[in-house]
Amino acid sequence: MKFGVVGVVVGALSVCSACDDGAPEPVDGGVDAGVDNVDAGDPDAGPEPVEPIAFEDGENLPGGATTNDLFLGVNAFIRPAANASRESESDFFSGNSFFNQAWVEAPASTETRDGLGPLFNARSCSACHFKDGRGAPPLAAGDPFVGLLFRLSVPDGAGGTKNEPTYGGQFQPVALPGVLAEGLPTLTITERVFTFADGDTITLKVPQYGFTDLAYGPMQDDVMVSPRVAPQMIGLGLLEAISEDELRARADPDDVDGDGIRGVLQQSLNRKTGQIVAGRFGWKGEEPTVFQQSAGAFVNDIGITSDVFPDEICTAAQEQCLEASDGSVEIRADLLDKVGLYSGILAPPVRPSARNPDIIAGKQLFNDIGCVACHVPSYTTGTHPTLPELSGQRIWPYTDLLLHDMGTDLADGRPVGLANGQQWRTPPLWGIGLFPTVNKHQRLLHDGRADGVAEAIVWHGGEAVAARDAFAALSADDRALVVKFVESL
Repeated sequence: MKFGVVGVVVGALSVCSACDDGAPEPVDGGVDAGVDNVDAGDPDAGPEPVEPIAFEDGENLPGGATTNDLFLGVNAFIRPAANASRESESDFFSGNSFFNQAWVEAPASTETRDGLGPLFNARSCSACHFKDGRGAPPLAAGDPFVGLLFRLSVPDGAGGTKNEPTYGGQFQPVALPGVLAEGLPTLTITERVFTFADGDTITLKVPQYGFTDLAYGPMQDDVMVSPRVAPQMIGLGLLEAISEDELRARADPDDVDGDGIRGVLQQSLNRKTGQIVAGRFGWKGEEPTVFQQSAGAFVNDIGITSDVFPDEICTAAQEQCLEASDGSVEIRADLLDKVGLYSGILAPPVRPSARNPDIIAGKQLFNDIGCVACHVPSYTTGTHPTLPELSGQRIWPYTDLLLHDMGTDLADGRPVGLANGQQWRTPPLWGIGLFPTVNKHQRLLHDGRADGVAEAIVWHGGEAVAARDAFAALSADDRALVVKFVESL
């Protein structure tokens, strides 16, 4: 069984479908883009000059007062908020223990750390989020799938979706002794070439995923499969502290302003309050809070139940899994709270090169080609419900946390809530340039197919196609400045 990329085009990608000669129209760039020596008072002198972008006070501290300015290098993502209270810091280090250490099969002498499985993807959170960074997808056929998982669903017959009946909502390739693992995911990579306006080319990797050795029989023919790489953990609580009103004000699902950008605010059930609120976390914004995202990862990825998600993920077809489940809650509420706090106050690292002239030039170009329409640079957080350290902070995450149509090339075809099969939540960009140092790779996008920033931009389609084409129209030097800026975040 193979699940390929939807809408794969054979051959070179078109750079500008609207250009008569097949080449993209030129786009002015550089630090002084749009600025000319024009008399603003002359009615025939053209548009009002645009103030060039410069370094803004505080943008070298992307997490505001929470920013980690103590450790860079391989430990760039592991520190708590710099302004954390003594109580928060104590709970942080307790949560760190349960995030990083492996869970074991029950019963065990370590009662607070048993309950693994029966089916699972990893034995610890850090197995996928190593050093609190980005999971490593398989880089070639035969590589392990530790940092990449697969969500599954099928149509429910009423216009929505439900879990795949035999294998559930997430594929589980690992199991406890005596329980059959679900099978093995497979990867096949083909290549295609993208040509920039200046004739330079870039080779893209087109992944195809499948499953083999399925232990419980075939999947349903109309199964929808969504690959997901584990994202970096920094700044999550700050994103939670952004006012929902501000996110809602940025949403434009009907493109009322006519700019071609249709941001949709995902809606999600907060299982603590019972209310439907903004979804912020997960590749399609499935979860509303860091705490709930953590609880969902425990049950889906490690097989650890909680008061929030009390049911094991076994399906009716998986008798051994059901027999191995005793119905108990496997992580205490107080420990889950501490893991949620740990995940919420991991600090974004300082940006030491934010004032560099090349970085400012790249920032100007990033703005000029339209990337900021979705990768919104900055917010001031509202009031965080439990962590006052995160309240009232000027932060620089470069996301709008909204769902956007990214085109057929990146589509998974799997709807989730208000997200259709082509929509993804805009990921924050902070820390992106440190992935090679922390995690020894820079594989980007939801399934890690892009090797670096330039490839990630080139994969953009749908609402982002204009920005993609504008990037492709830049000179090689200006494209390098854009990449250098993004890698400085």
